[in-house]
Amino acid sequence: MTADRPRPAASRGGRSPPPPKATRDALGQPAARETPAFGPIKTRRVFEEICAQIRKELATGKLGPGDKLPAERDLARQFGVSRTAVREALRSLEIAGVIALHKGVKGGAFIQEGNPTAVTQSIRDMLSLGRISLDNLTEARTLLQQVVIRLACERATEADFAKLERIIDQTAIADSFPDRLDAAAQFYIAVAQATRNEVFVVVVDAMYEILRHFMANAGPTPKLELIESRRRFLRHYRARDAEAAAAEMTVHLTKLHRHLMKHQRQAEAARGAA
Repeated sequence: MTADRPRPAASRGGRSPPPPKATRDALGQPAARETPAFGPIKTRRVFEEICAQIRKELATGKLGPGDKLPAERDLARQFGVSRTAVREALRSLEIAGVIALHKGVKGGAFIQEGNPTAVTQSIRDMLSLGRISLDNLTEARTLLQQVVIRLACERATEADFAKLERIIDQTAIADSFPDRLDAAAQFYIAVAQATRNEVFVVVVDAMYEILRHFMANAGPTPKLELIESRRRFLRHYRARDAEAAAAEMTVHLTKLHRHLMKHQRQAEAARGAA
């Protein structure tokens, strides 16, 4: 079976899935991907096994961003299952952000680029279900930021320092709390981007988006204290003093955690009294 990859119809946003990145063999010539090898389903729930096989082909590189999966009827034949089971698997993969489903003559199921939204939603669901606590999340975020800061201090350029300074200036003049939350997101992402490691960018972004929900409910912390902390951090960051920068960040995240925990206790007390 050969996975065809016609140009899909434009999505609602007006953009089509990007073509997969080209790879080259030892002679520098474009290297062809191996054909995905799907097989009959034998174990677990049918749609889960279909998802597992498609993910396996992604992991081995036989499928990549922009690739189009075979038609639903062809997948049903290769897997040896009903079209209903295939449809359920595709919906599951779409929700997970692995594929995008497009309608029309040139539509179909296309492999997506990596999307951090799926990571964010997974952590948010675990919080909602009580699997992890605000304490857990803050602890993980604090330790992660320490690693990110140390690497950023090694790899940051003058452009990275200037970008962070602009973000801090924007935070200082932000008129509304939502604007300050947006500026905070830019701050953390900018530091993560200075590591030149996309994994850190994705995870830092996901963790902040979860905390953003708590902060929006709890309301603002003192604005002046935040700006002063940010400027102290920048001074250490420019000096490439990773220990001092990480310590400054840890102090800020600890104060933020206390603020959020206070709000959480008040909300729980109010619910108990209702």
